[in-house]
Amino acid sequence: MNPDEIISIADGVAIHPDDLQESFIRSSGPGGQNVNKVATAVQLRFDAANARGLPERVRDRVILLAGQRATKDGVIVIEADRFRTQERNRADARQRLAALVAKAAEPPPPPRKKTKPSKGAVERRLKSKAGRSTVKKLRGKVGDD
Repeated sequence: MNPDEIISIADGVAIHPDDLQESFIRSSGPGGQNVNKVATAVQLRFDAANARGLPERVRDRVILLAGQRATKDGVIVIEADRFRTQERNRADARQRLAALVAKAAEPPPPPRKKTKPSKGAVERRLKSKAGRSTVKKLRGKVGDD
């Protein structure tokens, strides 16, 4: 994946390379002795609040979905250190960001249709409740007649 490519998510939703900022840090993941010498982990910062490739609805939703990964300024920070190489961690961070934006770009679910139980269902429920009540009343102590 070319770092200067526009990442297209859906119709009208894209991540521009100008909105991304990468920095490399030392990883705590796999790498053996090399892990102490080479900065292989990627910290990807995406300025979602000012991203020009995101519609307003998607922009708000991606910040909401990011949760703890989003700062107060609307910058989403993704850290990737699963792999030993910088390139694979960079690709992993970009894929995770693209998945997050794709989830935010999904259309909202249709509104719920309010339903109520049928008359017969209400009658059956009340009849079964009355039956259970009778059974429980008959469990009481036997009185002298």
